[in-house]
Amino acid sequence: MEEKKQNNRKVGSDYEQAVGYYLEQQGYVILQFNYRCRQGEIDIIARDGPYLVFCEVKYRQDKKKGSPLEAVDMKKQRTLYKCASYYLAVRGISDSPCRFDVIGIEGEKIIHIKNAFQG
Repeated sequence: MEEKKQNNRKVGSDYEQAVGYYLEQQGYVILQFNYRCRQGEIDIIARDGPYLVFCEVKYRQDKKKGSPLEAVDMKKQRTLYKCASYYLAVRGISDSPCRFDVIGIEGEKIIHIKNAFQG
């Protein structure tokens, strides 16, 4: 069971790196991967023009377990918001517009939803 958990983390990390590359191709500047604090984790923090963007990446091999976008439920959104608030407070950032993007990967297809939810 522990080996499967590590394999899932490795797969997740690989897809987060791929999404990072995808975002860079879209003009984003990646600031950090896997930001962790006691409130939780943010997969990618990036800049898109004036916006500080907090990105959640979800992968599904196929639709058997549903859409990867459906996995970002209200509970996950609250966690992301708390992490982002902590990130901003620790860095003393108060004047930057922010948004939350969700990037779903279904097989080889990337689905990017900008401003997926409000904080």
